[in-house]
Amino acid sequence: MAKSKPIVTLQSYGIYSTWDSSSKVLPQIEQFTTDVIAKIDVEFGLIINIKKAKGEKLHFCIYHPDIPNEEGEIMPPFEGVEYVKDNDWQFYLGDTLWEPIHNKLGPWRMTLTLNNKIIADKTFNVETEAQKTEIDFWKSRGY
Repeated sequence: MAKSKPIVTLQSYGIYSTWDSSSKVLPQIEQFTTDVIAKIDVEFGLIINIKKAKGEKLHFCIYHPDIPNEEGEIMPPFEGVEYVKDNDWQFYLGDTLWEPIHNKLGPWRMTLTLNNKIIADKTFNVETEAQKTEIDFWKSRGY
């Protein structure tokens, strides 16, 4: 009998409440957006729901702008593997900003791959308030 295909849904993406990685509780969405104002400890990312994939290997990757490490070398993307824990499972992939803020500006791409297929791909634009234009100002107010 053929195995059924996993069902993946992007639940939310944007700015979240602070996440505690040791807790089973996922952070709460505060704003749906891909534009993130650069502030220390701002939490941004995405939550997906996966059904019918218990035990499958989920690969995650965060490609950040060219952030140098303490030796001045560009940090590689942050990646890892998580196993799907049950047949109706939610997963949060996110990041936060730290000092110094000026080298964290730019695109942050987050991807999730299941069975060698990208199931989620979001790019967040981290920028200072000053980089926003007048058009962005009015868009954020619904015009």
